[in-house]
Amino acid sequence: MHRRKFIALSAAIPASLALGASRAGAEEPVRMRELYNADGSFSDFALEKADKHVLLEGFMAPPLKAESRFFVLTKIPMSVCPFCDSEADWPRDIVSIYARDIITVTPFNVPIAVEGTLKIGTYTDEEMGFVSRVRVIDAAHWRA
Repeated sequence: MHRRKFIALSAAIPASLALGASRAGAEEPVRMRELYNADGSFSDFALEKADKHVLLEGFMAPPLKAESRFFVLTKIPMSVCPFCDSEADWPRDIVSIYARDIITVTPFNVPIAVEGTLKIGTYTDEEMGFVSRVRVIDAAHWRA
């Protein structure tokens, strides 16, 4: 390889790595804390992002059932699923994820990225009875 070609390729590598870090391109990940106001209501940011494509990062809580399209994304690793029975108990640092396809389970302590459409408002999953206030639908996920 010629020296000039090597230098040109070397300069391009960091840029390509930065773009490859997210399947969503240069999009900044949404931080879960940005979705709520101090009183638990949805933030202006969440209202602005509702029904739009978002990228989130976190950890996959252990799924509620095998061969599912649903899991919970948590801010910190959790070895048990933070299953909630009412919106009043809804933690502000988890998001329900509804995947496009059956999910590949990732160990609870491995960081993942998720992209899809952000939905806000109380919703009860008919199949599992899981109550959520924030969810990402039509989602894809991968190890971060």
